[in-house]
Amino acid sequence: MCPAAPQDRPSITRLDRSALAELQLNRINDLFAEILPHNAFYKHKLDGCPTRLTSLDQLASLPFTTKQELQPPADSEPFAFNRTYPLEQYVRCHQTSGTHGRPLVVVDTAADWQWWVEAWQYVLDAADVRPSDRALLAFSFGPFIGFWSAFDALIARGTLVIPGGGLSSLARLESLRGTKATTLLCTPTYALHLTEVAAQHHINLKHLSVKKIIVAGEPGGSVAATRDRIESAWGARLIDHAGASEVGPWGFADNAGKGLHINEAHFIPEFLSVATGHPAEPGELSHLILTCLGRSGSPVIRYRTGDIVRPTWPADSPCRFVLLEGGIIGRADDMMIIRGMNVYPTAVEHILFTFPEVVEYRLTARKHGAMDELLIEVEDHLQQPARIAEELQLRLGLKIDVHNVPPLSLPRFEGKARRFVDERTRT
Repeated sequence: MCPAAPQDRPSITRLDRSALAELQLNRINDLFAEILPHNAFYKHKLDGCPTRLTSLDQLASLPFTTKQELQPPADSEPFAFNRTYPLEQYVRCHQTSGTHGRPLVVVDTAADWQWWVEAWQYVLDAADVRPSDRALLAFSFGPFIGFWSAFDALIARGTLVIPGGGLSSLARLESLRGTKATTLLCTPTYALHLTEVAAQHHINLKHLSVKKIIVAGEPGGSVAATRDRIESAWGARLIDHAGASEVGPWGFADNAGKGLHINEAHFIPEFLSVATGHPAEPGELSHLILTCLGRSGSPVIRYRTGDIVRPTWPADSPCRFVLLEGGIIGRADDMMIIRGMNVYPTAVEHILFTFPEVVEYRLTARKHGAMDELLIEVEDHLQQPARIAEELQLRLGLKIDVHNVPPLSLPRFEGKARRFVDERTRT
């Protein structure tokens, strides 16, 4: 698939639904023609299914793909099962975070990597990153694919890239100041952690040159309270982004900060109602299913991401790609049933971060008989957890135990935060 020229991307985002469907249909048929002669995983999985579609409606007749299917046995080579070519043709190797299960090792060909770089340009467009910008990436060098793909996408854009791997948080703040970086890339949690470190060392973040903060790895970038807290502390605009090692960089922020657009030039999304399992209506809580239209070396077709979202289809927006209001609402396996009500960790975070005195928190879910129960620990400067519990009861309709803990007693995170501890499956 040829990458879109920079001047073409805005016109693609403005396509009406019929023109976009035609583009997607051509791209998925090109993908099938490329992978099915060589990809043993999908050749077997799609046996007996239509492999040249005449309508996108036929996509629903194909089977889903799950992460568990891609995972090889523990005693074999670690690479995901959906490879199309011999391993010698691959030049990039990364792995998932392992937040939900054993890490999955994924590989990409040189052509796949160019596709990653192209898909990332939509994220950088949303952030208005330009060649004149200077971008610091506050990630450690390691198997996390988001760092490497962002790094190369910024270079392709002509932006000065400043790697922050191996540096302490204070050293990264000093690097931001010394290089006059205008753009910071990190997780939402780490952007908040840097505000703590800056306060401890009397660094005024608003005196830095940072005007754009691109975040990913967690839902917080589209959680209003989290976004407001980061933007207020830094005096900068926060731009959310979503992706996955096994899928690609599929989401970018909308201009109004209301959520995430799915990059429908490179992915076909489907939405299944959480309540019924049928195709979701606009605004309905839904399971997100994605088909990748590139990355022929490691394709995924009808992949169950595990993300819970609320889709809408804007008709009069500058970008007509489907919009996920509030970004990623949560993970399907993180949902808790507290006294008969469905609760996601992101809903709790939204409430906790409306309290400016709450610096950090941790949620612990446990089983109490057949039902879930939730304990919340907070580092609260006011040491008044009762007022937080009252607000949670008011907003969620649930009585939840909230305990205050000493300052700096809860973990801090550079990568994906693990604020949600799920003890419900432990014996």
